[in-house]
Amino acid sequence: MTITKRADASNSLIGSGCAGSKEAAGLFYYLNRTGYNGLCRFNSKGEFNVPYGRYKTINYVRDFTDYAELISRWTFVCGDFAALEILDGDFVYADPPYDVEFTAYSKGGFGFDEQVRLAHWLADLDVPVIASNQATARILELYAGLGFDVRILDAPRRISCTGDRTPAKEMLATRRL
Repeated sequence: MTITKRADASNSLIGSGCAGSKEAAGLFYYLNRTGYNGLCRFNSKGEFNVPYGRYKTINYVRDFTDYAELISRWTFVCGDFAALEILDGDFVYADPPYDVEFTAYSKGGFGFDEQVRLAHWLADLDVPVIASNQATARILELYAGLGFDVRILDAPRRISCTGDRTPAKEMLATRRL
């Protein structure tokens, strides 16, 4: 089955409300491992739309038994971050889309208003928080202004529409660690 057929099957599951099924998870794993440069992007209809990457070999984990005990207490959810129930003892890591001009990696996008909403939500949590993002001036100001400890790191780039792999400046913001 080609990546296009698998993307069509995945998009069909998404469209029919079965995005949380075991089959959808397996298709997503395949698409994420074989898509161009590991990119994950959805169109305005919420459908996966990444072309096949150029790989000599693709390493797939086929048996996740070694991870079963580790993740048995985890809860995986898909939805708006503000709807998450955060409990005492939880740890939150937020890795939103980068603060760049292109924000349409998912249906509805994730613009700067969403960046601000996320940062405020994270700042209000009473649990340890780490957030990462591209180190744009407004993101650095936003997180520092909310009391986060902000560090700037050189981050390698694995995805680029131009092929430029020059490290970029990335922010790592922490609270309550």
